[in-house]
Amino acid sequence: MDPTTDPNRRPPQQDSPESWFDSSPGFLSSPASAVYHRPGYQRIPSLGENGLQDNATRPSRYRSGSGDESMSKQGLAIAHIEMGKRRNSMPRVPVGSKSSPSSPSGQTSPEDPSRLQQRESKGSLRSEQGYFPYSHSETSSLHEPFASELDTDYLRPGRTPTITFSSHDTPGSQTTTHCPSKRDIYQGRKNWLAISILVLAIYSTIFSGIWVILAVWKPRYGTRITTYGQFPPGTASLLVAAFAKSIELSFVTVFVAFLGQVLSRRAFRKRSKGITIAEMSMRQWIQQPGTMITHWETVRYAGLSFLGMISLTAALLAIFYTTASDALVSPKLKFGKAEDKTLFGNVVASYANNTYQQSQCQTPISTEYDEVYAGPTCLAIEHSGQSFHNYIQYLSNWTDIIASNNGSTDLAQRPPPVGILYDNTTVRGSWINVGNMTEDSLIYNRTVNNISMAMPHSGVSAAARDPINSILQPEDLSGLGEYYIRASVPSPAINVLCAGVTEDEISPLVYSSWPAAASNPYNTSIPWPHNYSIPVFPSYINATPVDDLFMWGEKYDRRPPVFPKFPIAYNTILNSTGYFADNNTDTIYILAASPTLDYMLCSMTGSLSPNCSTDYHASGSGGSLISHCDDPNDPFAYAKSSPDATSGVINKNWYDVAEGWASAISLNAGASDDDASIDRILTQLIPTTWSLNASLPSIAEALAVLAGCTLLISGIDAPFIHYWNYTEAQPLNPPQYQGFRASLQFQDYASGGVATWQDIFYIILFLVFFTNIFCLVYLIAKGGLVTDFCEPANSFSLALNSPFSQKMAGSCGGGPEKEQFQASWYVNVENDHVFIDNGQGLHFPRRSTTSGSYSHVDLEMSPISRSYSKLSRKHTSFL
Repeated sequence: MDPTTDPNRRPPQQDSPESWFDSSPGFLSSPASAVYHRPGYQRIPSLGENGLQDNATRPSRYRSGSGDESMSKQGLAIAHIEMGKRRNSMPRVPVGSKSSPSSPSGQTSPEDPSRLQQRESKGSLRSEQGYFPYSHSETSSLHEPFASELDTDYLRPGRTPTITFSSHDTPGSQTTTHCPSKRDIYQGRKNWLAISILVLAIYSTIFSGIWVILAVWKPRYGTRITTYGQFPPGTASLLVAAFAKSIELSFVTVFVAFLGQVLSRRAFRKRSKGITIAEMSMRQWIQQPGTMITHWETVRYAGLSFLGMISLTAALLAIFYTTASDALVSPKLKFGKAEDKTLFGNVVASYANNTYQQSQCQTPISTEYDEVYAGPTCLAIEHSGQSFHNYIQYLSNWTDIIASNNGSTDLAQRPPPVGILYDNTTVRGSWINVGNMTEDSLIYNRTVNNISMAMPHSGVSAAARDPINSILQPEDLSGLGEYYIRASVPSPAINVLCAGVTEDEISPLVYSSWPAAASNPYNTSIPWPHNYSIPVFPSYINATPVDDLFMWGEKYDRRPPVFPKFPIAYNTILNSTGYFADNNTDTIYILAASPTLDYMLCSMTGSLSPNCSTDYHASGSGGSLISHCDDPNDPFAYAKSSPDATSGVINKNWYDVAEGWASAISLNAGASDDDASIDRILTQLIPTTWSLNASLPSIAEALAVLAGCTLLISGIDAPFIHYWNYTEAQPLNPPQYQGFRASLQFQDYASGGVATWQDIFYIILFLVFFTNIFCLVYLIAKGGLVTDFCEPANSFSLALNSPFSQKMAGSCGGGPEKEQFQASWYVNVENDHVFIDNGQGLHFPRRSTTSGSYSHVDLEMSPISRSYSKLSRKHTSFL
């Protein structure tokens, strides 16, 4: 019999509005609206076989053969329970029965008042504590009484439907709430949240890809990032750091959204494994990596799953992304690969142009005050200052060698010549054409000290700083930049040849021993060699035992020197052939008196060596100029760029420079017995054996170092080839650019690591990029977002509107523990109410209008129900 037509059924009494707010002990009232409370009912234990109520005593709508067969097997008898001071209502018995199933006589027996009072007190306690009501009845495992209303009761005007859903743990118990969701659980593509997440995913994917390209490509920014360029170094680093941080934050946001979508969609699917509290905590690993330590239990229970391992990886990527960006993308000063290119430098005058050097000497005494000697005097002071500075540094290096007992008789292993240029560039020369002093001495049966020295081309330094070559200078990079140049240019060189001679052997070249000196003796008051009877060229004067060694005489077309007198001990006398030799002037000579032996005669000539290249290194603290010579594997040796260049060709221009230099440093002080300090040191370095002294430099080495400054000054504004190839008069005005082949390696700001071990950060950049791509594809493929129930606000609302679960018993004060982290949970929807359970609850179907059977689909599903129906039927994902 239909319960609505039962003649024994009394029409329900209408509650007054005041009764809607009745605070019954077993129920919670919604603060938003008044909730209509129906009288409380309790299941009556079913009777009959297998604990089920007899079919004759069931309500007629649930009897066999009526409706769903599965429902016909469930006892659903209820009895009226009075709650507090609610209105009195007549006792009800299950529809279709005239007696209580518990009373064989058919008379309804009211429930024991004491048990009813006890149960009411329990329900009141649970209500005060904020729990859904449940019962620990001794006679039943079922839960606390639940509210019920007729299926058609919600159709009354002004009534809010009562949504009944199943509890977590006991399929037979139910809890009632009035909370239909105001918004759909599925949000389409046009939702602001979906659009913002998608925009962030696109941004993170694009820029993380750009970061990968920059790290792999390692672009050099050149003049774009300089102290005075478009972006100062500090600004560039700040911009890169800001973009890297934005990529990191967008990556975290997108991945957390992806993680929430995966878990929430899985919670809707009934054939899935559900979600666990440990998995819901994975978002915290990424947002707050420290929770992996403080809440290690979540890592223990979720970290070994596939999604857990992805989340752990994402957490590490988020931690180290900015570090990886700083190591591989952020601009930093780096040396690029050495590249061959043509550099250009100014050419004004030929090599060793003494006149041009005098005109360039900086002095306030101009030619207006001293027309003839203003330039030579200034240049002499410059020679003297640089020469002695270089010599003191050279002797200091020898002092260190002696102190460390690391001296050597091998010239290649002895301290190299040194110098200084522009007061901020240190210069290091090279010993070239290294011979064996012992062998040379044996050949000529006398002490022979033959030394050749090359200095770097000083014009390379000026060319490196010329704007035409666009080389970033250290000051362009906040004083931190550096660069290296190896130039294929000739190197200025000096040859110093010294030979030991006796007084008899050298007397043919000493004027005081000539017969003419008897009538016209040498006098310091009379300028030498004027007013003295000395034959001029082409006379080759007298022959000596060392003519072949120094290549004198008609055979060599070279005239020997003439000295005014024999120097006394510790003194030197200078002589040049300029006054006597006409156009054959190319050599200066020095006669030194040894304190222990007789005399040492030295010749000095200048040339350009093609067997060298010049290395220049500039940094914020200064520069260094180095000659690199006699290396057959040097691809930048000038001889390989100009095969026609000949080694050892004497440069006659250098003689004019050397003559002024030698006078400036008092190498002719012995002509008047002045005992100059430099002469004393030089004479003390005369070798006493036929081999080099491991503890002292030789006189030839010392003279070469002293004359090194002449080579440096002679190379300023000089050609970068071994000859003068201009027809214009010197000096050139305006200066002309001349190119030379060079290798350039410079520092500028570039992306990429500075150490090999930093390549490990490529893993971070690539994984972030690929993860962004994966998340972007996932979000696009899903077409929209579902409510992320892993978000604290959403999970809190969901939990408050869900029934109590025994699986979480004891976790209210200290949080979940142990197996509670692994319990599976599902999100269900009942009549637009969304709640979470453990998958064991009952789902009450509604009648279909077509077949008369019960199904999960009613006449027309609400948007929430349609979304839930689609989501719950989705196939299980590998995530």
